[in-house]
Formats: sequence, C-alpha cells, structure tokens
Amino acid sequence: MSFDNLAPILGEALAERGYEALTPVQSAVIASDARGRDLIVSAQTGSGKTVAFGIALADQLLGEIRGTPLSVKPLALVVAPTRELALQVSRELGWLYAKAGLRIATCVGGMDASKERRALRGGPAIVVGTPGRLRDHLERGTLDLSGLIGVVLDEADEMLDMGFRDDLEEILDAAPGQRRTLLFSATLPQPIVRLAERYQSDALRLSLAGETRGHGDIAYQAITVAPSEIENAAVNLLRFHEAETAICFCATRESVRRLHTTLQNRGFGVVALSGEHSQSERNQALQALRDRRARVCVATDVAARGLDLPTLSLVIHVEIPRDAETLQHRSGRTGRAGKKGIAAIVVPFNRRKRVDGMLRSARISAEWMDAPSAEAIRAQDHARLIEKLTAPTEYDEAERAVANELMSRMAPEDIAAALVQAHRSKMPQPEELLANTPEAREKDKAERHRPGFEDVVWFKMGVGRRQNAEPRWLLPMICRRGHITRNEIGAIRIGQSESWFQVPRAIAGKFADALARTASGDDDQDSIVIEESPEGPRMEARKNRKHGGPVVGAKPLRRGPAGKPDKKWKAKGKPGRPSKR
Repeated sequence: MSFDNLAPILGEALAERGYEALTPVQSAVIASDARGRDLIVSAQTGSGKTVAFGIALADQLLGEIRGTPLSVKPLALVVAPTRELALQVSRELGWLYAKAGLRIATCVGGMDASKERRALRGGPAIVVGTPGRLRDHLERGTLDLSGLIGVVLDEADEMLDMGFRDDLEEILDAAPGQRRTLLFSATLPQPIVRLAERYQSDALRLSLAGETRGHGDIAYQAITVAPSEIENAAVNLLRFHEAETAICFCATRESVRRLHTTLQNRGFGVVALSGEHSQSERNQALQALRDRRARVCVATDVAARGLDLPTLSLVIHVEIPRDAETLQHRSGRTGRAGKKGIAAIVVPFNRRKRVDGMLRSARISAEWMDAPSAEAIRAQDHARLIEKLTAPTEYDEAERAVANELMSRMAPEDIAAALVQAHRSKMPQPEELLANTPEAREKDKAERHRPGFEDVVWFKMGVGRRQNAEPRWLLPMICRRGHITRNEIGAIRIGQSESWFQVPRAIAGKFADALARTASGDDDQDSIVIEESPEGPRMEARKNRKHGGPVVGAKPLRRGPAGKPDKKWKAKGKPGRPSKR
C-alpha cells in the first residue's frame, strides 16, 4: 500500500504495521489546509489519534534532524493525562519513527526520575509525559522546551477534568511562541475552547466525531433493575455477554472494593483499579488483563482513563455516570478502531428519569431493556457450548487413546454429560433477578423493610454533604446524643446541607428528650441542631427546590490523621440561617 502524502519511512512503518489506508482523522491532519497550522481535533477514542499527531508533525521533525537522529533539545512534546496513555503513546510513536532512528523519552509519575533525567540528557527528539512529571522536570531544569517545534495535548478534556490546568499552562508558557500546538480531545467543552484561544494561533478546527456525540461502534443498553439488584445485574450482564475483556465502572474506591470482592467470590477472573492502588499494582492488573488471566476490570473513572485494551468489548456502568461527558469517556473504552462494543448502563427504577435526560444530553440512543435472566444466560451457555464442541478440531493420538478408553468404560451419553458438567463448573452461576413489574417492585420494597420500622418519625440535623457528612460518622453522634443504639436508627438520607434519619415512633419521645438534655454538652458536636422533621426529607427537598433551599453555615467536617472527623467540628448558625460566607 502506498502512502503518497507521507515521508517514505513513515509509509513503510505503517505498511509493516498492517495499515491499508489512513483513518479519517489521520487523513485530515495532513490535508493541504492543515499542514503547518495549529489544530483543534475532536475525534472519538480509538480513531487513530496517536498516529495522527505523529504524522502531523512529521515534516517539521524529519526536516529538523537532517540525517542525525539525535537532538540537542527536544523537538516535540506530547502531554497525556495518565501514565498508561503516555506509555501507550510512546510505544506507538516508537514504531512509527523507528526507521528514522528518533529517540523518544517518557516522563511519567511513579517511575524512576533519575532514569528519566538520563534519557532527557541523551538527546531525544520527542518527549512524552504526564503533566505533573513534565512540570517537575521543567522546574528542576532537566527539561528544556526552548527548541520545541510542536506541542501535542492528548485527551485535553480529561486533563482539565483531572485538575491539570496549572501544569498545562506552565508547560505551554515555557514553550517557544513560534511552535505548533495540536490539541486532541474526544469532546470540546468550553474550558478546552478557552485554552485553545489562549495558546493557539489561527487554529484549524477538525471535527471527526460525527453528527452525534455517541460512538457509532457502540451499542448502548439501559438496564432497568431494582435498587437492591444492581450487583446481581452486573453479574448477569458479564455472564450473558461473556466478553473477552469487560470493564465495570464504579463511582468510588469503596464501591470498587465491594464489587471486586463480589465478583471474585462468584468465580470471575477480576482485577481492580482505583486511586488507592500503586503503580506497580496497576501494572500487574493491566498485565493480567492482557495475558487473559483476568477478563473483568472494576475501576473508577479516573483510574481507567487512558486504558487501551484491544479486546475490550463490554463496558458496564454499574453506578450511573455523573454527567454526559463521563458517560462518553467511560463508554469510549470499547468500540475502538472499528470494532464493535456494548455499553450497558445499570439503571435503578428510581433513577430512570435522570439517565433518560443524560442520554438525551449526550444525543445517544439507548435500548431500554431488562437485565438478562438466569434462563436467558443458560440458553446462551447452551448455544456457546454446542458451537464450541462441534467446531472442527484436530486431535492427536494421545487424546484419541484417552477417548477410546472412556468409550470402553462409559456410555456415550455419560461421557457427553461429564463434558458438559466440567464446562459448567468453571462458570459463575447466574443470579435470579427480581421481575421488572410494579408488583415485584412493591414486594421487594416490603421485603427490604426492616422489622420494627413500620411506623417511624423523621428527624433532621443541620449538616450534609457540604460538611462531608457520612452515615458512619453520623451514627455514633446520633446514638450518643439520643441515648439509643444503632439498631434503633432506620434509614439515613444525606442532603446538601441537611441530613434526615428515622427513629421508631415508640421511642421518638424519649429520643427527643435526650436530644434536649445533650444539646448543651461539652462536646462541640453537641451544638449541631437535631430536631423532628414532620414532613420528612422528600417533602422538604421539594420545598427547598421551589424556594431556593436553606443554607446552613456549618464548617466542613475536618479529618484527623486516621481519616476520622476532628472532634472540634462544630456548626455555626442554625438550619435556615444564611451563612456569612
């Protein structure tokens, strides 16, 4: 295959890599109107962006080296949001420029900084790194950006989301004014546009994302379930699709730990990725996925950014994304480079309206459906087993000798049954899910109702999410203030500035009396107002939305060295009293 618009050494590298033609984004960056200009490129993940910015800078890079692969100062800088993505970019550029002999240095957090300094002194033409580590080398004087002819910001929207704005601005301010700046991003929110306006000149905007923001190679499914069935639905989705590699997204580290344990106990080959894992643990988890020792990854949004797993064909949003952009970034891990993928959003019954709005905002068309039932999974298993066992296969003499011995000892039906049993014993059992009907939902709600809490009184307290309130910290305080036990506290609802909890009506009077006696105690937390809330959290939330809501002037909950709240945490003012801040 001939690549007429490229330098011969790059064309040869692409042909050896199996390229038959350039992807749309790769063709766009070397078109006549794009050559030599700053670019803002909006393209989906998996569309060949790394090779695209590699060939976009090729004319200047190959012109500058003039026959020698060594460079006194780096000529090109690529900034990526995560270690994994930076290492992936470095590998891609490595084979692309291998025939030119260009050296590439990689600078990422969690690696040996002394080795990176030696690599930077070795005359690399291209430096690839993460914002924090690049800024560190820049401030230490080990990275000289004065010779740059081009800067690439890869996944720029993710870098801004992750809080790297200051790092990026310091890096870009240190680069020469007469340089090309190529900004690649799956989406172009307003912060990206403002960054481009500040650091680019007469930039050409290339949008290769198509008419909709949804990825054309991803089939979106919205799976409605009872709130108590979320983890079971994830189990059944994994079993139904039996993807070569799948990723389950959770919102917090704690959720990752819980789901990872659940899947591990059920027999899945699973690894976890979250902010609490070291770089070594991350590397081991990713290697297990690439080696097929694990087929499922449970991760938070940030931990999964920059992952490139070619065999990933299933993404499960176990916990609903916080917005449309997060939905797109999560789902973009699959359906890459022309391959098909499935993105399944597990939607509790009471969150359907929110997910519906999110999908409309993202201009994504999803198929609403029930979670796969145990019967449907068994039918899939049956079809897959028959297909696997009847596929043409060659057997050696030793295998046939064992087969003949088995035939002499057992009936053919028994041999086949033993084979089926051996196959099924390796597979996690599907879960029996609650039927998706109003009657089943009411029954589930009744079964989950705690005995003794049929008749309750709601109480509210003047702290909420803004003060970092959490049930595990509120429970001991409620018990101490009201002279009751944990078992006598029902549901807890935490709002922005207030929290509510249930107490059985039979002890509500005694509880209120204890609150009055302890309101003037020595502990600073005793100043937090706790009072009866006749209407409960739902009605009060409606009133707050209608009238703008109360503002509580409470200080944020301060953490001690063990992560527990500081005992000096106290509230200023009362619920409904505007804060002076």
